[in-house]
Amino acid sequence: MPMKLNMLPPSVNNMSVRVFVRAAGLPYEEENVWGQTQSDEYLAKYPAGLTPTIETDELPQGVLGESCAVMMYLATREGRDDLYPTDLGRRAMVDGANFYTMSMLYPLVARATYPRLSFAGYPGEVAATEAPDEDKEAARKAAEEAIPRILETYKKFYGTDAGFIGGGDKPTIADIRLVCTLEFLAVTDTELPAWTKDYMQRVESALGDAYTEPAGDVRGYIAQVTGQPVAG
Repeated sequence: MPMKLNMLPPSVNNMSVRVFVRAAGLPYEEENVWGQTQSDEYLAKYPAGLTPTIETDELPQGVLGESCAVMMYLATREGRDDLYPTDLGRRAMVDGANFYTMSMLYPLVARATYPRLSFAGYPGEVAATEAPDEDKEAARKAAEEAIPRILETYKKFYGTDAGFIGGGDKPTIADIRLVCTLEFLAVTDTELPAWTKDYMQRVESALGDAYTEPAGDVRGYIAQVTGQPVAG
């Protein structure tokens, strides 16, 4: 049986794995589990109730979640040095960028975009409370305004202004994870630096249809909730 990928089309977390499996040319079956992640059946497989997940008998529990972990596992299993370098120094840079994206950038992106995307806020976030609307918007705006400073780290340390993360001539899983995350910023008032736009275009051009097809689902959802088309 081919590997099964459980996903939600509008999610950039899910998009990253959807791009990866296409770029790697892996055999898989994709299932849209919108509205099913809190079902008894899904929670029995993966108690976190999150996506994306892959299902394969090769895994100890038969299931693996978390986008970066899924990409790291599959790239290592398939020997895809181009997507996840085996050189320890280059791999460390890829891992560092992924951890930075998930610990520093994505929480800000979520706070800045989820209210406008009609996604539920995380417990404890202002958006998830009964706070006045003006307080929620102030919190959203503060997160949005912090994003450009975070992006400078990718430029100055990871070299995304001129190349790809890990120092190769092709996008790695860290580039995939970062650029997918940046797709959500189309719903904000943030004006991305020119180098960021160029970087996103380089990654999409290098990956071709493997990127564009999943991106179409995310961009389509953004266009639906905002009433404005999203440029690719």
